[in-house]
Amino acid sequence: MSIKERLEDVERRITEAAQKSGRKREDITLVAVTKTHPVDMMNEAIKLGVTDIGENRPQAVRDKFNDVLPVKWHLIGQLQINKVKYIIDKVCLIHSVDSIKLMDEIERQAIKHDLVMDILIEVNISGEESKSGVSKDEVWDLLEYAGQLTHVKVKGLMTVAPKTDNSVTNTLHFDNIRQLFLDIKQKKYDNVNMLYLSMGMSGDFETAIECGSNMVRVGSAIFGARDYSQN
Repeated sequence: MSIKERLEDVERRITEAAQKSGRKREDITLVAVTKTHPVDMMNEAIKLGVTDIGENRPQAVRDKFNDVLPVKWHLIGQLQINKVKYIIDKVCLIHSVDSIKLMDEIERQAIKHDLVMDILIEVNISGEESKSGVSKDEVWDLLEYAGQLTHVKVKGLMTVAPKTDNSVTNTLHFDNIRQLFLDIKQKKYDNVNMLYLSMGMSGDFETAIECGSNMVRVGSAIFGARDYSQN
């Protein structure tokens, strides 16, 4: 299948899942994940209507940025403190913030560049040791801390569900983070605006949307299998 055909299929599936959850296609942001994929494939997807691109590695954002057509960039992978400087003036949203130290560095770099950076708090909703992100209990400390920042804005939550064939398990995880999202919204923290719930990838984005996600990160379903020799 071509990128065009895959993208059309993903768009159809997002639309159907949105309708099942009582929403419209335009209520869901599709972030096309381009990890390991070359610039020409990225530009083809953008020409076909992709408006948001997600990269896992800060170096990839830095290296591809000038060769890619105008698009909104998202940093969705784990972000080390010493790599914030590579992406601070290039991305519109950092999905993977999981510590006060990282928030501090994003604030420092944002001040340096005279900009305000939107972030999501990454939550390890399944409790898997191999996953990054804070626990549900630790989220509150980060939200409280965000109140004193001037150049970082918390715009929502992100999670990565376990790889499983059991959709019931993932539905439970997605429902749990949706409830956390709503609980935070109700509490009205300073400098926190729960706009985005980023959950769902190529294997589970329909389930995630039906559980309330409004931002999905889809890579292989659009671009095909990743070439890890390019990583």
